[in-house]
Amino acid sequence: MLRFILNRLALIVPTFLGISILSFSFIRLLPGDPVDVLAGERSMSEARRAELIHQFGLDQPLWQQYADYLWRALHGDLGTSLTTAHSITGEFLTLFPATVELTICATIFATIIGVIFGILAATKRGSWIDQLTMGTALIGYSMPIFWWGLLLIIVFAVGLHWTPVSGRIDLDYYFKPVTGFMLIDSLLSGQKGAFLSAVRHLILPTIVLGTIPLAVIARQTRSAMLEVLGEDYVRTARSKGLSPARVTGVHAFRNALIPVVTTIGLQVGTLLAGAILTETIFSWPGIGKWMIDAIGHRDYTVVQGGLLIIAIIVMVVNLVVDVLYALINPRIRTR
Repeated sequence: MLRFILNRLALIVPTFLGISILSFSFIRLLPGDPVDVLAGERSMSEARRAELIHQFGLDQPLWQQYADYLWRALHGDLGTSLTTAHSITGEFLTLFPATVELTICATIFATIIGVIFGILAATKRGSWIDQLTMGTALIGYSMPIFWWGLLLIIVFAVGLHWTPVSGRIDLDYYFKPVTGFMLIDSLLSGQKGAFLSAVRHLILPTIVLGTIPLAVIARQTRSAMLEVLGEDYVRTARSKGLSPARVTGVHAFRNALIPVVTTIGLQVGTLLAGAILTETIFSWPGIGKWMIDAIGHRDYTVVQGGLLIIAIIVMVVNLVVDVLYALINPRIRTR
């Protein structure tokens, strides 16, 4: 087991270096630089421009800029934002709870609906229920997030007025954040209606962000269930006269759960990537919107640091999933 974990940890090193190179290069491929963005439409003297370029370290060779960035990152220093002058780690920790809250809600939504769809499709294989659930999953997987989000806003927020358009809570409520999670903070505030307002703001972003993982989980659940339903022990359970619900829920689903759990864990990367578009569409103040704003301002340090932190989170989650999978299924350790 220790060898298995060490092998997985060894893979993180080149992945980390690759992500650091990509995050460093990505923003620099865009035209313009932070000095141009800061200047805006105002005229700036060449002396002042040269001073800012030197202040930001942009006059150094690219290899030296990357070496300095990597050295600081390895020591836990991601620098400061070029536009706000705030610590990148501090900004990330302030905004990350909003993204975590949205991601958790989307994961719960995708898991519950996806597993139900997958079980129904497997137990009703070839029927209209199978066709309907898998067809719905395929449509959900194929829809672009930005189009799906705008469609839901037009229908449910603008047309029916059932949900808010953007934000995390109505402006009528104000309280000092305690945990950063709006659902928890709204309950702690004691203000009547605050929690309901936070829930209503979460509905549309949760559906949009959870749609693609829902489709993946549904298809994986169906595949795993079909494989298990053909096993001898399932036929034995049926021959003993057990109810279909017990055979499906206890004997079949429990043994089909391993690949489903793995799939759910691997969707973290998809959720964090989807959060960038989702948060932008719904003006959700999380790391996704923070990163998009940083790209618009050519804030090199924020983009570099944000991408690196997100990549580390995804790698750690994948490592945990691999270890848990190896604990459940010892045969994995030999691969």
